[in-house]
Amino acid sequence: MRSMIKKKEGALEYALSVKGTPAIILMNGGSGPVEGWHKIYHALADDFTVLAYNRLGVGKSDRPSSPQHGAAIVSSLRELLDAIKLPPPYILVGHSLGGLYAHLFAREFPGHIAGVVLLEASHPLDLAINDTQPALIRLINRFLSGFDALSPSRKWNEIHYVEETAKQLEQAGPFPDIPLFVVTGTSKPPMMPKQAFDIRMKNQLDLVQLSKHGKQVLATRSGHFPQFTEPDLVIQTIRECVQP
Repeated sequence: MRSMIKKKEGALEYALSVKGTPAIILMNGGSGPVEGWHKIYHALADDFTVLAYNRLGVGKSDRPSSPQHGAAIVSSLRELLDAIKLPPPYILVGHSLGGLYAHLFAREFPGHIAGVVLLEASHPLDLAINDTQPALIRLINRFLSGFDALSPSRKWNEIHYVEETAKQLEQAGPFPDIPLFVVTGTSKPPMMPKQAFDIRMKNQLDLVQLSKHGKQVLATRSGHFPQFTEPDLVIQTIRECVQP
């Protein structure tokens, strides 16, 4: 069941099932909706407290009125957790760009985090992948970004602030020494050049090194969305993080 809650920057849409601690926080990929968790949310909610939510600009959540960089998104999530009275500790599960925010949240509030699952998560060095894309693809991306700048709300979209989020990570404290699982899809997306894929796979290994308790889980039948193609593997990994 979906709910709405008003916060300082606007109302957020969320789904919450409460069953003890720690709470599992599902953090969507870039501009992705909570529906992206449909294959794992209910299975986890049978046994654990689970929160999924739409960031500003997604689903029925309000449109953003300010830049949606990592610090703003982490602050917004913290405000949501306080508003719905969901206390720590938390297990953060971040997919794609949501992994970058989970990474930042863990550094900003290390005492509140019991574990992190990075699901095909973005790495700050993934920004270099754009340089390996064909010139036509880079031109199309710049063209589409220009249209976003014309919209009163889309100009604040999180995808325009990834570089700033990466800089915020550099300035944050150390990653906490907690259980960390990095789920990596091993199937190269059809449109991604091999050079870009190799960079991303190297960056995935680098994420494992964030914690001495880091572990990589290979999703051998998946590309960028293991929660769709191998939901049982993702559920098993999250369970292992909750109950190591």
